[in-house]
Amino acid sequence: MGHLSCFKSYDVRGRLGAELDEALAYLIGRGFARVLDPGMVVIGRDIRESSPGLQAALISGLRDEGVDVIDLGLCGTEEVYFATDHFGAGGGLMVTASHNPINYNGIKMVREGARPISGATGLDAIRDLVAADAFGPTRAPGALRRENPREAYADKVVSYLDPEGLRPLTILVNAGNGVAGPAFDVIEERLAAIGAPFRFVKMHHTPSSHFPNGIPNPLLPENQPVTAEAVRAAGADMGVAWDGDFDRCFFFDETGSFIDGEYVVALLAQAFLVKEPGAKIVHDPRVMWNTVDVVTRGGGQAVVSQTGHAHLKAKMREVDAVYGGEMSAHHYFRAFMYCDSGMIPWLMVAERMGQTGKSLAALVAEMRAAFPSSGEINFEIADKARVIAAFEAAYLPQARGVDRLDGISLDMGEWRVNLRSSNTENLLRLNVETRGDRALLATRVAEISALLAG
Repeated sequence: MGHLSCFKSYDVRGRLGAELDEALAYLIGRGFARVLDPGMVVIGRDIRESSPGLQAALISGLRDEGVDVIDLGLCGTEEVYFATDHFGAGGGLMVTASHNPINYNGIKMVREGARPISGATGLDAIRDLVAADAFGPTRAPGALRRENPREAYADKVVSYLDPEGLRPLTILVNAGNGVAGPAFDVIEERLAAIGAPFRFVKMHHTPSSHFPNGIPNPLLPENQPVTAEAVRAAGADMGVAWDGDFDRCFFFDETGSFIDGEYVVALLAQAFLVKEPGAKIVHDPRVMWNTVDVVTRGGGQAVVSQTGHAHLKAKMREVDAVYGGEMSAHHYFRAFMYCDSGMIPWLMVAERMGQTGKSLAALVAEMRAAFPSSGEINFEIADKARVIAAFEAAYLPQARGVDRLDGISLDMGEWRVNLRSSNTENLLRLNVETRGDRALLATRVAEISALLAG
C-alpha cells in the first residue's frame, strides 16, 4: 500500500480521497483490533459529511476481527475518552478532523482507560499492518450496539464545580456549528439543577456538516472577532468558543479581548491550587514564566513537560499532577482520565471569577503585565537546520540557561525564547516572553524575526 501519509505522531489525519478513505478506515479498524486486542471498543464521530461513512468502515473492520463495538454516534472527542473509561472498553476511536479544512478527516485513538496511543505504543504497528493488508479471513462478527452516556459525562464534568460561591454570570458560548452544542445543552441542564446562577447566550450552536460560519478554529486571529463582537453585544462576562470536536476551548474577557492560552493555564492552575494545596501542575515549555510564578506563589509545584498530549499525559501520571495545560488550549485533568476537556476549563474559570469577585479581564491583567509574551509566531522555512544554527550562533553565547526539552529554550535573564521545529510542516515556531517589559518583547521579537526570515 506504500507510504501511509495519514498516520501522524499521535493520530490519523489526511485529505479525503487522496490520503484517507473508507477502504483505508476499514483496514485501520482491523489493525486497531489486532494490535490492541481490545475485546470491546467505543466509537464516535464529528459532524463532517464524510464522518458517518468513515465511522461505518471502522466499525466493519473492528467487528470483522471479532471486536464488540459501542456506537456513540455524534459526539465530542472527550466523550469518547469518557465512554472508553465509563464502559470499561479496551479502546476508543473518534472520527474527527477537528479544526482542519473541510476536505480533511481523521481518527483519534486511545487504548484502555483512555490512555493515548502514539507511534511507539501501537500506532506504528497499526500502520504497518494496514500497509501489509494481509489480514486474511474475517472472524465471527463482534456485537454492535448504540449507547449515549452523555448524562453520565455531564455529571462528571459538572462534578468539578463547587456550587458554593458562584456568582451570576452571563456567558456567551460559540460552538462554531461543531459538535459542542448538544453536549453543552446537557451540561447546562445539570448546572441549572445545582442552582448555578449562569445565563447563556448561544451562537452557531447547531451542528452543521456545511460549517456555514467557517471551520471552527478560534485560535486563528481572523476567526476571533465574531466571538469578540458577540460578547460585547450580549454584555457577557465571558466568551467561550470551541473547535470542531470541542477538546479545546478558547476564552474572551468581558471586553471581547482574546485571552492567550498560557494565561488560561495559569488561571486553571490557581483554581486547582485552591482545591488541592501543594498540588503538582504540568505545563509545556514554550511560554512558562507566568505559569511557574503563579504555581510557586500558590504553593504548588510546577513540572515542565515536552509539548504534545501523549507527553503531558504521561508526565501527569508520572508525578500525579492534578492538572496539566498547554498554551495551545489543551487542558488535561487527573480526575478526567488524565484527558483533555473543552468543557471543564470554562466551568473552572467561572468558579474562579466567583471566588475572587474579579472580572476575567482583571484576573489576567496582572499576569499580562508581569509576563508579557509574543504568542506563537510561525515562520515557513525550507532549510530549518541552517536557520536554527544561525539563531543558536547569535544567542547561545549570551544565554544564562539552555533547555532542549522541546526545540531550544534560552533563558536570557530579562527575557526568554523558545524556538521549535514543526514535526509535520516546514515551519519554525517562535515564542518570546519577558519579565514585565513590553518594549523589550517587541524589540526581541523583531530582531529574531529578521534573523529567521533572513
